[in-house]
Amino acid sequence: MSVLEEMRIRSLGVIDDAVVELSPGFTAVTGETGAGKTMVVTSLGLLLGGRADPALVRMGAKSAVVEGRISVPPGAAAARRAEEAGAELDDGVLLISRTVSAEGRSRAHLGGRSVPVGLLAELADDLVAVHGQTDQQGLLKLSRQRQALDRYAGDAVAVPLGTYSAAYRRLRAVAGELATLTTRARERAQEADLLRFGLDEIAAVEPRAGEDTELAAEAERLGHAEALASGATAAHAALAGNPEDPEDIDAAALVAGAHRALDSVRSYDPTLAALADRIGEIGILVGDVAGELAGYADDLDADPLRLAAVEERRAALGQLSRKYGGAEPGVAAVLRWAEEGTARLLELDGDDGRIGDLTAERDTLRAELSGLAQSLSDARREAAARFADAVTAELASLAMPHARVTVDIRHTDDPEGVEVGGRTVACGPAGADEVELLLAPHPGAPPRPIAKGASGGELSRVMLAVEVVFAGTDPVPTYLFDEVDAGVGGKAAVEIGRRLARLARSAQVVVVTHLPQVAAFADRQLLVEKTSDGSVTRSGVKVLEGEERVRELSRMLAGQEDSQTARAHAEELLATARADA
Repeated sequence: MSVLEEMRIRSLGVIDDAVVELSPGFTAVTGETGAGKTMVVTSLGLLLGGRADPALVRMGAKSAVVEGRISVPPGAAAARRAEEAGAELDDGVLLISRTVSAEGRSRAHLGGRSVPVGLLAELADDLVAVHGQTDQQGLLKLSRQRQALDRYAGDAVAVPLGTYSAAYRRLRAVAGELATLTTRARERAQEADLLRFGLDEIAAVEPRAGEDTELAAEAERLGHAEALASGATAAHAALAGNPEDPEDIDAAALVAGAHRALDSVRSYDPTLAALADRIGEIGILVGDVAGELAGYADDLDADPLRLAAVEERRAALGQLSRKYGGAEPGVAAVLRWAEEGTARLLELDGDDGRIGDLTAERDTLRAELSGLAQSLSDARREAAARFADAVTAELASLAMPHARVTVDIRHTDDPEGVEVGGRTVACGPAGADEVELLLAPHPGAPPRPIAKGASGGELSRVMLAVEVVFAGTDPVPTYLFDEVDAGVGGKAAVEIGRRLARLARSAQVVVVTHLPQVAAFADRQLLVEKTSDGSVTRSGVKVLEGEERVRELSRMLAGQEDSQTARAHAEELLATARADA
């Protein structure tokens, strides 16, 4: 079993530097009001990933630090999770550290490794359960009471709740999409009309990919046909000469003459032969270019009708580009718009069919959710009976022998809800059930909500009974109770101490208390006391034994450490507790 062995607290609230040594069994933390007992709870909350409040940092200090030692059995869930995060266990001991700066920054370390604070909160579920005044007030809320019942029921409720929650989320998603499609039907029709018009306009022109570039080049060529023909003819004449004028000197003739001059002497020098070959290649190239120029001039089309047709086609493509090209004008952008528009139009045209499909799915999900809500409600009712009996039995051991706790599970009518038990009722993410704890404090009293049917002391005992019942179902090895005995005294306080001592036989129990009747039943009592300057130092948290424990219980009983009557009562309390062990 995991055990919280020690906490060191520095610069937190009234605590300057103190060590809280804990042990298995029942440990009571006592001290005068304002001595810093609640800082023990606050410190543990920080170690368990609680919210870091810079106001907790002791005035004048740069940061507050809380360090804890928890022994964890090998193979325990907490040990596995810590090792997955890279933490190291020292002989089965897990070291946890939390630092809170005065500026509000927070750091966490686990087993020597820096980790996210959220990881500490994950480990808390397997290590420590904290029950305090805040938890009591929280349990007065109906949502928390439903969560409490679900927690007690375990898998009997968790499994159907998981199935129900998944179906509920899907129903919400389907209903939301259906509402969107239905309310936007007119907008979708207008969008579809615009898309059809655009696609028809593009289809009428039938643009081709790259067509605009090809037409621009052709228009440029046709618009300068005469200049192109003149240039090609002049270049051809310069290369090949005029066949009708034998005296005309052209490049081909000159190159041929140069080649003949070298060819006649090439045998005398390899270098010259190589040059002769290169001149021969030039001659061939000149002849090829001259032939292509003659063909270009002959094929050049100077048809003004063709130029007019090209310009007309370019205008049509330009109009499409301006309307549908967006930031990238051109045929490519128009074709891309047409492709995307076609896909969107298919989607819009399919919305009517989609509405029908979603409507059918919504009706199917509602019927399914109805059955799941009924199953979930049945599971809660079965668990509620056991839960009420268990809490009632605990109240009997807490000096409320005639009190009776019941669990009211009810539904609220809603015509838009789902059918459960023959009624159409409201439902939410956790089902259709409203759960409320009711208390009848004595025979003949009508069951009333615990917030209204219990006095302050009775409410504390009811909450403690609920928490003890949880302790019997939760695998958490350590329980911290922060003054859950508030408003209780006399015999009821003795019974609370006795019940906590019994709980400590199977778990580690730490109780911050102001009641001597509770502290007397502890296996170990820690005293938190301040020094003259109002701070708690290392020596300010000490284990009380023998005479010191009697004196502290006397102070708690009568406010006087040396009162003989109080001492006798304190010794009697200790004797009663030992006899009950």
